[in-house]
Amino acid sequence: MGKECKVSAIIPTYNERENLRPLLKRIAAVLRQYEVIIVDDGSPDGTGLLAEQLAAQYPVRCIHRSGKQGLGSAVAAGCAHARSEIIVVMDADLSHPPERIPVLVAHLKGSDIAIASRYCPGGRIAGWQAQRRLISRAAQLMCRPLTAVHDPLSGFFAIRRAVIRGMKLRTKGFKVLLEIILRGKGKRIVEVPYRFMDRKRGKSKLGVKEGVRYVKELAYLYGIRCKTKLAMAKPATPSSRG
Repeated sequence: MGKECKVSAIIPTYNERENLRPLLKRIAAVLRQYEVIIVDDGSPDGTGLLAEQLAAQYPVRCIHRSGKQGLGSAVAAGCAHARSEIIVVMDADLSHPPERIPVLVAHLKGSDIAIASRYCPGGRIAGWQAQRRLISRAAQLMCRPLTAVHDPLSGFFAIRRAVIRGMKLRTKGFKVLLEIILRGKGKRIVEVPYRFMDRKRGKSKLGVKEGVRYVKELAYLYGIRCKTKLAMAKPATPSSRG
């Protein structure tokens, strides 16, 4: 862990023991100077324990948390421990191909945020049923007035640390990227197409509870945008001339 670190990969986990070993193997095949920070929310299947064991083989550290505290706080916790100025956020379920990490990082040379996008030209989704596609599209349309980004709900992206420096992430679910886009310091955003693969092992965390949380947190982000627009539209107070 004493070697120079050029990329910090932050991977929130909950019951991803089956996927952890192949994920780390694939990351090691495409990166050299890097670290992986597993943020585990008390997985009962022993994901955190396996991460500790794999630290003998890979440059991985594990932050153990008690209970499910949400994706936003997991990303914030990982960033607080990251040693690199370049941060990659991704899922552990192998739906996000590690082979695309170098491509995302390369795009940061001219941007602040590089998003692995399912919906920009060239992006694809494999393995989803029609109902899952419809839900995803509906979620994307709900936040369309907030940003022109094709896939602002992507869980796979790279950012410069400066984008979120001093920023407290408030969202708990999978809207963390959307919040970073709206409240962060990154203005130069690029989308990189990739092929999303549905998980083959384990169980999806998406459910009714996440859907309700998404609507509530989206309302919060709309509120932030409205306040920002009002502040920009408010005329400046004329200075007194005494």
